[in-house]
Amino acid sequence: MRIYDIIEDKRNKKALSQEQIDFWIKGVVDKSVADYQSAALLMAIAINGMTDEETYYLTKAMADSGDKADLSAYGDRTVDKHSSGGVGDSTSFIVIPVMSALGKVCAKMSGRGLGHTGGTLDKLEAIEGVSTSLSEEKFYAQLNRTGLVIAGQTKDICPADKILYALRDVTATVESIPLIASSIMSKKLAAGAKNIVLDVKCGKGAFMHDEESAEKLAKLMVETGKRAGRNVSALITDMDEPLSDYIGNSLEVEGAVKVLEGKTDCPLYEVAKALCVTLLGYEGAEKDVDEAVKSGAALNKFRELLIEQGAAEDVLEKPLVRAKCKIEVFADSSGYVQSIDAMKAARTVLALGGGRNRKEDEILPHVGIKYNVRRGDKVEEDDLLATMYFDRYEDVAYAMDVKNSVKISDSKPVEKSRIIKIIK
Repeated sequence: MRIYDIIEDKRNKKALSQEQIDFWIKGVVDKSVADYQSAALLMAIAINGMTDEETYYLTKAMADSGDKADLSAYGDRTVDKHSSGGVGDSTSFIVIPVMSALGKVCAKMSGRGLGHTGGTLDKLEAIEGVSTSLSEEKFYAQLNRTGLVIAGQTKDICPADKILYALRDVTATVESIPLIASSIMSKKLAAGAKNIVLDVKCGKGAFMHDEESAEKLAKLMVETGKRAGRNVSALITDMDEPLSDYIGNSLEVEGAVKVLEGKTDCPLYEVAKALCVTLLGYEGAEKDVDEAVKSGAALNKFRELLIEQGAAEDVLEKPLVRAKCKIEVFADSSGYVQSIDAMKAARTVLALGGGRNRKEDEILPHVGIKYNVRRGDKVEEDDLLATMYFDRYEDVAYAMDVKNSVKISDSKPVEKSRIIKIIK
């Protein structure tokens, strides 16, 4: 078998066999397939697509290319979640503690932020003392003690995906739906959970801008997971506006803590609760999720997670956001908040130093935006719209971008749910 022939087949719009895909992925890892050959095949896939069966073969081959988490000792109690990337999305810090409080086992392997979307690891590490770089021994020991852990992938988990993702990033093949699906699902399969829920974002602040593309991706990932013997569901959720009032690394942890403390009248809890209920999948699940928050059980599990991973015992009694400067932004006119532009907000936080343009960039963990209003709120002239947190004094100029992210009009917008569709 030759990689040349595999590239030619896909160029000619032929479906690749499992043997061909396995040959390619093995060659990616052992370097017998050159990067330029993989780049050519990736472009052929991006142009000509893949069947659902091909996508499953690719997903499985990447998942099998390295180590896998062994969660078999926990039976069917293991759960995991994935978000396709959004703005102000800290649902992991609600879903994982709630599920743990309800007796589920949560071993979540997460990533770092790139571009306009934040990364779960960056958010956790914005809290003083917290580490997400856990040895295999510590990973399993913590899981056995507490039932929950959030850590980074080791270099030996899905090595093929790491190589291919880097190539996709520089060859204009990132947006291929089969390649996105296989990248996400290979890591979910390698992470070992039996039950998986996917949050596929759709809108201005998401990678999938339209509902049709989001649904196509969601269905493909669900089907791929089911072929691999996992219980997989997906939610398509609205990301035209930030999910939370809090945007930025330590700010988003603070926002999640506020929800776990009982401030649940917000879109962040709406989506987090829907993810939990979908994972649980039984009648009465909504009541159990609400009770896990109301009782403080979920908050205690999150505190336990932070302390286990290096935070001080009183971590939630101290300010989580420690930016050097802050400035308040006020309304110029009265009316209703028509919208808050998720992408504009995200780009402002990125400009403040709260995100990365390149993987090697350092971030400022405490910068960001705390919005004081939401879509549909009535505001008067000089009402507080938001507070911007920043570390570099010259960045005060970005306060105007924060103001411009809030659109105020005379008419109240129609209410809408953040949950667009559930796919099982």
